[in-house]
Amino acid sequence: MNDDPSRRRLGRGLAALIGEIDKPAEPQQPIVQGERKVPIEFIEPNPRNPRRAFGDADLTDLAQSIKEHGIVQPVVVRPSGNTPGRYEIIAGERRWRAAQRAGLIDIPVIVREVNDRTALELAIIENVQRTDLNPIEEAMGYQQLIDDHSYTQADLGQVIGKSRSHVANTLRLLKLPDDVRGMLIDGALSAGHARTLVTAQDPTGLAKRIVDEGLSVRQAEALAQQPAETPQEAPAKTQREKDADTVALEKLLTNVTGLKVAINHKQQGGEMRIAYRSLEQLDDLCRRLKT
Repeated sequence: MNDDPSRRRLGRGLAALIGEIDKPAEPQQPIVQGERKVPIEFIEPNPRNPRRAFGDADLTDLAQSIKEHGIVQPVVVRPSGNTPGRYEIIAGERRWRAAQRAGLIDIPVIVREVNDRTALELAIIENVQRTDLNPIEEAMGYQQLIDDHSYTQADLGQVIGKSRSHVANTLRLLKLPDDVRGMLIDGALSAGHARTLVTAQDPTGLAKRIVDEGLSVRQAEALAQQPAETPQEAPAKTQREKDADTVALEKLLTNVTGLKVAINHKQQGGEMRIAYRSLEQLDDLCRRLKT
């Protein structure tokens, strides 16, 4: 864990930045200016915004709501580093885009003096809290904080209010092939499905099967754990059925550990495989083995 004092203040200050806009800023927090109205053409999107997908139908619905009720929550911005009098969005790009569709001339904003790192943190937290990010966007935002600002997974968990294992599992989604990522971004696959594909030998083939057959996460996990068979291996396996004692031992160990246990005998010795579905299960097994 990084002992930088500024890093230890993050979790305490960022929640206030999003939810407690009427409170005065403490000395260690970014400078917060009050709500104001700014011409919409003076506002520009943040190129580092972790959110990339803005559904057309969703923006149309929001634009209609803005026409009827206005923007209920101000857009959070910071002064642009390039042009005086212009602002860069920290949180609320979706509202800004919809306001443009609704034909608004100006929109309410809250101006905050923050650096690049804090602006990215705020953008991720605001979107994660509202579940506006798809899992790939969330993972890319985490990876950007790691690459640009040397965060650890534990640091990220503290800042965004998630467990380290959640951060780790989300980052692992970036290992998926591009076509599988596309299914996840489009909503064809859930994050739970996608996590089972990270270690699958054929993630693309299994992803298509999940979508085509409407498989549950549990069914996908079972398929992902099955070892791939070559045509030459398949007949040999059917000829070597496991004896009753081996099957009984597998069942016993599965019940004791709560994890799928497979025992395979060879000419000399053999192997025992324990399959886990999450880092939490692996941590629990390690704790049991240490006692």
